[in-house]
Amino acid sequence: MTFALHFLHFPASSMGKLSLLLLVSIFLLLSFPTEASVEKEKTLAIIKPDGLFGNYTDKIKTIILESGFSILREMTLQLNESDVALFYAEHSGRSFFPSIVNYMTSSPVSIMVLEKANAIVDWRVLIGPTDARKARLSHPGRRKCCCT
Repeated sequence: MTFALHFLHFPASSMGKLSLLLLVSIFLLLSFPTEASVEKEKTLAIIKPDGLFGNYTDKIKTIILESGFSILREMTLQLNESDVALFYAEHSGRSFFPSIVNYMTSSPVSIMVLEKANAIVDWRVLIGPTDARKARLSHPGRRKCCCT
């Protein structure tokens, strides 16, 4: 069974602690096996702003479930610039970095912890290349902007 955490409002002074708590929570969810998942892997999935705004969430979850993944945890939240910059830090020197930070903070996202045997490789295969041009050729039926 999954659960959703929707928008909570905190004073600005607590936002840094909340961001750190969020990142630590995601790490913990991905790091420790559940009793039933000793031989399974966990991976992170994000339905980006276009996916939520375009009402693709149910379609994306159906594809995830039909591909054999379990959705262990789910949160819908508004990311802030510092969390996005930290998450995409490996791209900080690239020309598209400011655009991705703006995009990922433009609207809420859905963050899910997925589980199955071989989850990391299988998720990468399911979502296809990160380069949108390559994804259009190899995965023409998928909307890369919605499901990464």
